[in-house]
Amino acid sequence: MKLRAAETAEAVNGKIIYWDADTLICNITTDSNKMKGEDLFVPIIGARVDAHKFIVNAAKAGATAAFTAYDTDKLAELSGLSAEGFTEALSAKALGRDKSFVLIKVDETRNALQSLGAYYREKYVHIPYVGVTGSVGKTTLREMTACALSASYKVYSTKGNANSQTGVPITVTETDEAADIGVIEMGMSEFGEMSRISEVVKCDTAVFTVIGVSHIGNLGSRENIMREKLHILDGMHDGGTLILNADDDMLSRDDIRDFFPEKCRDKDIEIIYYGTGAKADISAADISNKDGVYEYTLVIKGEKLMRVHLSVAGEHMILDSLAALSTAYVHGADMEKAAEAVGGFTSLDGRGRIYESAGIRIINDAYNAAPQSVKAGLKVLNGMQAEERHIAVLADMLELGPDEADYHREVGEYIAAETPNIDIVMLYGELSKYTAEGIKLGFCEEPSRHMPWVYCFDSLEELKDTLKSEVYAGDVCLFKGSNSMKLGQLVNELYPETK
Repeated sequence: MKLRAAETAEAVNGKIIYWDADTLICNITTDSNKMKGEDLFVPIIGARVDAHKFIVNAAKAGATAAFTAYDTDKLAELSGLSAEGFTEALSAKALGRDKSFVLIKVDETRNALQSLGAYYREKYVHIPYVGVTGSVGKTTLREMTACALSASYKVYSTKGNANSQTGVPITVTETDEAADIGVIEMGMSEFGEMSRISEVVKCDTAVFTVIGVSHIGNLGSRENIMREKLHILDGMHDGGTLILNADDDMLSRDDIRDFFPEKCRDKDIEIIYYGTGAKADISAADISNKDGVYEYTLVIKGEKLMRVHLSVAGEHMILDSLAALSTAYVHGADMEKAAEAVGGFTSLDGRGRIYESAGIRIINDAYNAAPQSVKAGLKVLNGMQAEERHIAVLADMLELGPDEADYHREVGEYIAAETPNIDIVMLYGELSKYTAEGIKLGFCEEPSRHMPWVYCFDSLEELKDTLKSEVYAGDVCLFKGSNSMKLGQLVNELYPETK
C-alpha cells in the first residue's frame, strides 16, 4: 500500500489537523509497538484502554500518521503532555525526519479504518476475493483453500488471525499487487460485524464451514448466527457464489435463501454444496482411512475424478478439503493439481497439528474450542493407534452463553458414548466440572463400559505437574480448549517437537 496522507484523509472523510499532507503511508497498524515503517497508527478506544494515549509512542516507533477522534488538546491530555509539548513531540525535528507526523481527524477510528479498507479495495484491488467464514475451522479452511488455489494461481491470504473488524481492512490494504486471487478469513462475534467487513471485502465467493454455537451468548441462537454470517453477502456482487456445507443441518436447509439478508435476496447468487451426502454437488466417495488419515475419490456433479490423499488426521478434514476443492473448481483451477496440493496440506500449529515429542504423540488443537471442534478432536484421538494410552486434555470452552454448562456436559456424554479408546481425561477450568458430570452420566446409562480415569484441575500449574509425572512415551495426547485458557502455551513448553 502506498497512499499520501491527503488521499487517506479524503478516503475516510477526515481532516488533516497536523501536517504534512504529502506524507507517505505504506502500512497500517493498531498496535503502537509493532511498526513496519511509514505506518498509519489507528488508535482503538477499548473497554479498558484508549489507544489515543499511545500516539506519540507510535510516532517515535516509526509511524508517520495516525487517525484521531480527538483534537490535539485532548490528545495532549491523554499523553500526559502540554498542548505545546504534544505538538513538539510530533514535529519533524523531534522525530528526526524530513516531515512532521500527520494527524487525521475522523469521527470514529475503527469506522475510519473500515472506510479506508473499502476505499482501497474499490480503487486498487481488482482481483477476486474468496471470503471464508463459519463457527469453527475458519483458519484451517482458509489455509487449505489457499493451498488448493495456489496450484493454479498466485494467492494472497489473511495472515495470522486478522479476521476481525480491524484485521480485515488491514488485510485488504496489504494485498499483494502480484496476486491473482485473495482468500480472506472473515470472523464475527456480534450483530452487524459481518455486514461491516463484507462491505470492505466485497468477496466474489463465500465459503462456509459449519454453523455452531461459538458466540451464541452474544447472538442468542444458531439461527441468528447463520443470519449474521450470511451478511457476508452484503458486499457480494451479482453473479457471486456461495459454497455451503451440505452436511451441516443449518446450512443445508431447503429454506436457506430465506435467511439471506433482505437486500441480498434479489441478487443472482449461485449456491454450491459440498459434503458426503446426496445433496452435495461436490462430494467424497470410496472413503478410507489409516490411523485417522483419510483418502477418497473426488466427485464433482456426479462425475468421479481423482483420488485425494490427505496428510492431516480427522474425518472433519474431508469436509475442509471438499470446501477447498469446491472453491478451486468455482475459480477454474486445475483440479488434478489442486487435489495434489490439498493432499500435501499439513495442519497449523495449535489447530490439530500432530507431532512427536520425546516419544509422546501430541495432537495440538489448543488454539480454540467449541463443542463441534472438541468432538472432532476427540474423534481423531480415539481413532489413532497408541502403543500405550489415549489421553484427552480439555480446558474450558468459553463464550457459549447461558447454556455453557449444558455444552460441557454434552462433550462429556460424547466421550462416554463415542470414544471407547480414551483411557484418561484431564479437565482444566471452572466449566470442566460439567464435562466430568457428562462423562459420569454417560457411563451410568451404560455401566458395562470401561470408564476412563477423570482428573479435574483448578490451576494450570496443577495440570502441568500431573502431565509431567503421568504422561509417558507411547501415549497419544490431545490438547483442546479456548485460547484464553492458555493450554497452547503449556503444550509448547512441555512438548517441544522432536527434531
